[in-house]
Amino acid sequence: MNCVPETGSRSRRVVVALIPLVVFLGLAGVFMMQLMSGRDTSVLPSALIGKAAPELRLAALDGAILSGKPVPALTTDAVRGKLTLVNVWASWCIPCRQEHPIILGLARDDRLNVVGINYKDRNDAALAFLGELGNPFRAIGVDPKGAAAIDWGVYGIPESFLVSPAGVILYKHVGPFDDNSVQNELLPAIEKALGGVKE
Repeated sequence: MNCVPETGSRSRRVVVALIPLVVFLGLAGVFMMQLMSGRDTSVLPSALIGKAAPELRLAALDGAILSGKPVPALTTDAVRGKLTLVNVWASWCIPCRQEHPIILGLARDDRLNVVGINYKDRNDAALAFLGELGNPFRAIGVDPKGAAAIDWGVYGIPESFLVSPAGVILYKHVGPFDDNSVQNELLPAIEKALGGVKE
């Protein structure tokens, strides 16, 4: 006597076998829609925009100098009451090296307090980076384990945050600044912040 499998059992196996294909096609469709939308996929929204900046209590980068004086630690007091650009950087980060001349230029703008979070770096390597390229930072905090970066919602470095004198995050830039992003994004955000916009 021959055993003939039931039709229901066979169709159930076909359905189970097709599930991974259906999931794959669904995900591929979502990714295709994202690519075709024309949006910049490198721009990640920040849940912190419009909210109070996380508290800063980072130790100083020992040995860092600015204008012949030791650079202070990065604390909330170092940014309170000033329009501040917080730049997250590291000596091992190639895009940080690429954007560094722009950060130096921004530090020459008297309207802006430029400070840095040195992310998962070695003290000697960070000092060598600043010694070679120049130090734009009025305060530097070291973040050896990345805890502060997590608090600030950092996805990868470099990242920069514009913080109002009232301590509110106004703008976030993911990746290195270039002339276009400074002219079309950061400078308008600075002008808006200085134009009396209330936080």
